[in-house]
Amino acid sequence: MSDRIYIFNRFNRFWHWSQAVLVISLLITGFEIHGTYSLFGFEKAVSYHTILAWSLIGLWAFSIFWLFTTGEWRQYIPTLEKVDAMVKYYVTGIFTHSPHPFRLTRLQKHNPLQRIAYLTVLSVIGPITWSTGLLYLFHDYWTEWGLRGFLVLEWVAFFHTMAAFMMLTFVIVHVYLITTGHTLTAHLKAMITGWEEVED
Repeated sequence: MSDRIYIFNRFNRFWHWSQAVLVISLLITGFEIHGTYSLFGFEKAVSYHTILAWSLIGLWAFSIFWLFTTGEWRQYIPTLEKVDAMVKYYVTGIFTHSPHPFRLTRLQKHNPLQRIAYLTVLSVIGPITWSTGLLYLFHDYWTEWGLRGFLVLEWVAFFHTMAAFMMLTFVIVHVYLITTGHTLTAHLKAMITGWEEVED
């Protein structure tokens, strides 16, 4: 038996898919700028990467405003409750058809591991990405800002690339976890329609 619960409203879905498109596009253009392959050409890749970055900054700013004005920020408060059960479920339980240790509700959309992962993105990966990306973008102003001699461009680029690999890892794990619902596409459908099937 299962219940259908409307978990993800229109803004949740808009924010999720817009962010997914922007992040994946930033990874594609960013790794081209890094010299990993040639797709658009260096100059176009830089131009696209910059436009995508400003777009994502705008989306994040609007999303943070929405999260705090609606109270949805509470969904991202980390908790250690049931973390061990979630780890055990993803390591072994999912392969032995054990019951899921966490039940989704409108007030608790994310399990404890998801909360920790999203907090890591917001508090670690995001700040490293944005600070190094903006420093790289405005490196011509370093002298004016008193940063030249204090910062080294190669190190700024290194940490920006490191953050990109961290984000790529998050995306890969995120895509894998999409397939761990009661059917292969259940979680994907929920993020498209907003309705999640929750087992009793």
